[in-house]
Amino acid sequence: MKKTNLPRVLIVDDEAAIRRSFKDVLEFDYQVDEAFDGVDCIEKCEANKYDVIVLDVKMPRKDGMDTLDALQEICPDTPVVMISGHGTIETAVELVKKGAFDFINKPFDLNRVLITLRNALDRSHLVTETRILKRKVTQSKIQEIVGESKAIRKVKNTIEKFAKQDKAKVLILGPYGSGKELIARWLHEKSPRRQGPFVEVNCAAIPSELIESILFGHIKGAFTGAIKDQAGKFEQANGGTLFLDEIGDMSEGAQAKVLRALQDQKISRLGSDKDITVDVRVIAATNKNLQDEIARRAFREDLYHRLAVLEIESPALNDRREDIPILADYFMKILCEANDKPTKTFTPEALEALQNMDWTGNVRQLRNVVERLMVYGEDQKEITEEDVVEYVTSRGKGVHPHKELFERFDSLDDLLKFMSSEFRKYRGMLV
Repeated sequence: MKKTNLPRVLIVDDEAAIRRSFKDVLEFDYQVDEAFDGVDCIEKCEANKYDVIVLDVKMPRKDGMDTLDALQEICPDTPVVMISGHGTIETAVELVKKGAFDFINKPFDLNRVLITLRNALDRSHLVTETRILKRKVTQSKIQEIVGESKAIRKVKNTIEKFAKQDKAKVLILGPYGSGKELIARWLHEKSPRRQGPFVEVNCAAIPSELIESILFGHIKGAFTGAIKDQAGKFEQANGGTLFLDEIGDMSEGAQAKVLRALQDQKISRLGSDKDITVDVRVIAATNKNLQDEIARRAFREDLYHRLAVLEIESPALNDRREDIPILADYFMKILCEANDKPTKTFTPEALEALQNMDWTGNVRQLRNVVERLMVYGEDQKEITEEDVVEYVTSRGKGVHPHKELFERFDSLDDLLKFMSSEFRKYRGMLV
């Protein structure tokens, strides 16, 4: 019976006798696959994950040098051991500079081969462990979902329930700045896919002519400027979660391809007719009423039903005002820590003034307001009601007439993306 828990090695050589020799020596300690040239190697590496690759230099169709370059794109963390019967010191140095783990001359010394593969495998494990540690550090930095209101407790409970169903698609609905991305991240972090990638795409921020290339990738020459093969977001998210933010702004052509990817779990890069199987959980979010978008034929109804297997409502801040004091204190603490400043507190009157504001920009707007108060109150230990009136509300000095619109966004770039999205929406209504 074939052992499936053994390290997996790919032997790439145009000579069947060489491949057979490697297999005879390694098959007790490794799962051994074979490829007869560079083209075959690349196809196998796109379809499978290997712990070590043994690659001949001289081969027909695609030699080892060009194949090594391709492998740096496809599987950059997989160690590649180069082999050749015509090797020189110069060749070995060049290959190592290009990214090879080691170089072995033919005919082989058996002990040298075994030691080199063991060292390559150790390196592969070290890279994997390092990635996991980095992911754990990243996870520890994910912002909490702060609040004790009934609405936010419902969100937390729903996340716990939906996260376990890691095959089911989730649609997150809610206004700008209410925390839809944060909900998506926690759905991923609490799911069995937590060790896989979390890949985010803001569909409203990408021009319609580029969205398909971004999502599905492209091959060299697929369009002007496509100078090399490029994996799309679906491939990058393989084994993890793909978050499609503001999916209501996705172009019609991209919607059709996303629907096919959700149905078949397969995608194809632009310019290619080759299917690539992907294992991705899709979480989508929008601030739009998709039923209205469907009615005016701006969004596909069949895609909506594919995405809305499970739904989560991200509540507006105006609907959970009791969370504002907790959120304000939380943001003040993390902002002071990030700026190496002593933590400031709010007076009860200041918190009440914040609660009485109209939070059209939701939690994002509140965070920006707290940061403003931290900066203006730099020499104070406490933020007062007078500070809120002076620096935040419409009665304050120097308040921009469109301050609420600006406070909804973290940067001018975000504001411009929103304005572009709104322009496309109203242009579509006029057509």
